[in-house]
Amino acid sequence: MRADARRNVEGIRQAALDVFRTGGLTTPLDEVAKAAGVSKGTIYHRFGSRTGLINAVVEELVAERIAGIIEAVDALDGPPLLRFEEYLLRTWLLQYDEPAANDVLMRVLPESEPLTELFWRACQFGSRLLYEAQAAGVVRADITPDDLVYLILERGVIARACDQQTRDDYRRRLDFVLRGLRTFRM
Repeated sequence: MRADARRNVEGIRQAALDVFRTGGLTTPLDEVAKAAGVSKGTIYHRFGSRTGLINAVVEELVAERIAGIIEAVDALDGPPLLRFEEYLLRTWLLQYDEPAANDVLMRVLPESEPLTELFWRACQFGSRLLYEAQAAGVVRADITPDDLVYLILERGVIARACDQQTRDDYRRRLDFVLRGLRTFRM
């Protein structure tokens, strides 16, 4: 690849990171092209499709954040309830803070293999924490891994639809949901 083509590719990648971080993965490619100073056709020429562009930036854009949550919660030395709730809380706040992460967790692009793998990695980790908390008797036994997926999807819809609420209000409401998952009331 020529030097100018490499610069174009890197400029498009950087523009995509900036645009997707603030607007999410469904932001029109016209906005990415404008931010990169190229035509939309150049994006298609270099990346093949919207999905190709997203696949090229997903690691830096979202995967590191989700992996960071998993690693941080996995490293917590605490009771199962703390680990389970901390995972959900961090995931839900990520959905509020970063539209692109919310899009991954809501599976807005199921045709993207890297995004789908990232989604399922997060779900499998959450399921493991759910089972540990249920085995300890601190989370309701009737909650299934599918319920956990839907709780994350629902929080994503709420974060997207209720964008006028403050982060503090959103966080306060998360506590209501978390308390409802417990077998006891605190």
